[in-house]
Amino acid sequence: MHAFDVLGDPVRRRILELLADGEQPAGVVSSTVQAEFGISQPAVSQHLKVLRDNGFATVRAEGTRRLYALDPGALAEADEWLGRFRAFWSQRLDALATELARGQREAHRREAADSEAAQPETGRRESRSGEQEQANDGHHRRTRRRAA
Repeated sequence: MHAFDVLGDPVRRRILELLADGEQPAGVVSSTVQAEFGISQPAVSQHLKVLRDNGFATVRAEGTRRLYALDPGALAEADEWLGRFRAFWSQRLDALATELARGQREAHRREAADSEAAQPETGRRESRSGEQEQANDGHHRRTRRRAA
């Protein structure tokens, strides 16, 4: 079976995710997959067998328990095959990063422009209140002079 045929099944991908966290007893893998996918224990065993037979998982006996672990060999082969296509992803991801950065710069510029537009209005209010204070001071001086 081709690696991508093995990886194409969501149950097997989930099993690999579980095994990526470290060696797991068959019972734990089985109960997790049964709960998530609603399949029987024999069906889970068949998926584990496919993963073992195709080099994605290993099994070792510990007493009556069977412990499954991820075998990185088959994944490395799939990764190597995908390597030819990474250049296409990298270019697109680089372009996406550029566009995101451009969008963030434009958003910062708009925010700065909006805050600058709001400041002169605030400045006018401050200058008006300053003018009012000066007028009040002048009024108080005139009142003091009359009283004296």
